Amino acid sequence: MHLLYAALLGILQGATEFLPVSSSGHLALAETFFHIKEAGLTFDICLHMGTLIAILIYFRKDFYSLFAAVLGQGSANEIQTGRRMAVYICFATVPAVVFGLLFGHAAENYFRGPATIAFTLSAAGFFLWLAEKEGSRQRNFTRITMKDAVIIGFCQALALIPGVSRSGSTMTAGLFLGLDRPACARFSFLLSAPIIFGAGIYKVPEILGQGLNQSEIFFYVTGFLSSALSGYLVISFLMKFVRTRSLAVFAYYRFFLSALVVAALLMGF
Repeated sequence: MHLLYAALLGILQGATEFLPVSSSGHLALAETFFHIKEAGLTFDICLHMGTLIAILIYFRKDFYSLFAAVLGQGSANEIQTGRRMAVYICFATVPAVVFGLLFGHAAENYFRGPATIAFTLSAAGFFLWLAEKEGSRQRNFTRITMKDAVIIGFCQALALIPGVSRSGSTMTAGLFLGLDRPACARFSFLLSAPIIFGAGIYKVPEILGQGLNQSEIFFYVTGFLSSALSGYLVISFLMKFVRTRSLAVFAYYRFFLSALVVAALLMGF
């Protein structure tokens, strides 16, 4: 397989994983309309591990603080705050794990059609637009509660359906709950780390069973690096963007893409 192909897929994964536009939806549409086939389970895991590395590097101070607090290191206030947030992330991760184990296979097989993705793109876009319009945005990251975390966690589970978007569903939920945009984005990205890591570990036995194709090692590395780099750049961009700009622009993009898909289907593509 060509290295340029690996790089392009890595860039696509890294960009759409963190923007609230659905990476799985984009990849499914690319397969349908551009005949871009999946490069295999091992490559898919490499792409996701690249995005995980991007999260860990960008939010390294946050994760260090969380681990330090769990180990009892730091001031009393830092330990209390860090442990509380670690508990929130753990509880918020549970719904996605449970739903993934129960319905992940079905979602991947029955909701990847272009018509379905057009609907989920526009439906999730509508709720993102509505959340931007109705959300009070009065609470910052330090004021996230257990209730917020659990609700956001359940919304993250909806991202099993291509076109919904993990970051989109979690940030939409955060906005509806009254969190400001930076808090929504930050919690969304921190929450993504354990679910991406867990999904990768879950697939390891299957990868080992298939065996690694040594001739494609550079293909895997290229995908991993391009995914990590594009993911880091997108996270950096979005964290700056949400300080002053509305997420509604991504809702409009969803509507536009959904309309393109519908038009393509009507024209017989």
